[in-house]
Amino acid sequence: MMVSVPFLWCRRRGEDPEEYGISWRVSRHNFAECFVATVVILASLTVISLNWPGEYLPRRLPMRNALDLASSGIAAAVIEEIFFRGWLQPMFRKTMGAVASIVLTSAIFAASHVFVARAVFIFAVFFPGCVMGILRERHGNIATSTLFHASGNLWAVWFVPLNFPALQELIGKLSSWG
Repeated sequence: MMVSVPFLWCRRRGEDPEEYGISWRVSRHNFAECFVATVVILASLTVISLNWPGEYLPRRLPMRNALDLASSGIAAAVIEEIFFRGWLQPMFRKTMGAVASIVLTSAIFAASHVFVARAVFIFAVFFPGCVMGILRERHGNIATSTLFHASGNLWAVWFVPLNFPALQELIGKLSSWG
């Protein structure tokens, strides 16, 4: 559904999907900007993950499991970027400003992840959703947001904590860093 609806919408209206930014053209400058954003954000998150209470990361997975999760993460990135940043965000952008369309799309993106992982913490994907929305807005298509998303999903295979400690324990661990 997430892939076909945007294309069916465009076909029914006689519009080119590229008008919505559903394309994968990327310049060296755009790629470099995406690469820097990815490294800065994922490096920061890696430090947090490596110090996560009650969990030993990076995860050690059998090769088959790692490949299955990695390929699913890449496919999900392409599918979700077509739907959220390639279709929804430009649709909202037509009636509201860029910031509002990024925030609304990111909120819907985060809410959709509740069906995948039923932990309230999953709403944290709102923030990378905003980064992906900014990349899409800046570059006019979903190439860089898809690269960022796929990189984040690959990172998540080994570094996303699955153990969510009590808030006090988490605050205690974070405050011990300073």
